[in-house]
Amino acid sequence: MKIYADRFPTALRQLLTDLLVVVWVYAAIRSALWLHDLVQKLAVPGEKLEGAGGGLADNLAEAGGKVSRLPLVGDELTAPFERAAGAARSLAEAGRDQQELVDQLALALAVGLLIVPLGLVLFGWLPLRVRWVRRAGSAAALAAVPAGRDLLALRALAGQPLRRLTRIAPDVAEAWRQGDEQTINALAALELHHLGLRAPHPPERPR
Repeated sequence: MKIYADRFPTALRQLLTDLLVVVWVYAAIRSALWLHDLVQKLAVPGEKLEGAGGGLADNLAEAGGKVSRLPLVGDELTAPFERAAGAARSLAEAGRDQQELVDQLALALAVGLLIVPLGLVLFGWLPLRVRWVRRAGSAAALAAVPAGRDLLALRALAGQPLRRLTRIAPDVAEAWRQGDEQTINALAALELHHLGLRAPHPPERPR
């Protein structure tokens, strides 16, 4: 399996692209974490409200318990404390609800910020990169055998620009049909060059 091309310009372009993708993903993750932490700060008022409401409810409940021990009027005086404690608990619950809402909002915004950058990487760059790796590995394996070079030559005839084909031979298709080894090797090298690979030296014919 080939990860990078043999030819320097293509390999350098692939390496720079891979590094840019890594930086892109890192920056996207860092931005999402920064946004998550920024939105989480909106939960501070809710935390304070929960703490204050809970503390007030506990103090009122404790005071109501002490008042309830007073003879004769204890039960009547306890009711206002209980109502006030209930209101304080409602404030604490509202603070908890506000914190949960902020948590959900922070998570949703962070995920939303990551969708586009990671989507471009997963559905744009990565398939193209994997496709090249597979094509380059297959082409390198084909180039090592005569029949494989013939297939590469055929692919070059089908896909390479005519101006490049005519540089090999005026009637390059006919030369390929005649099995001209020099033409086949040149066509195979052209296809390999298109992928950024170097053509292997063909074995010398036995004399």
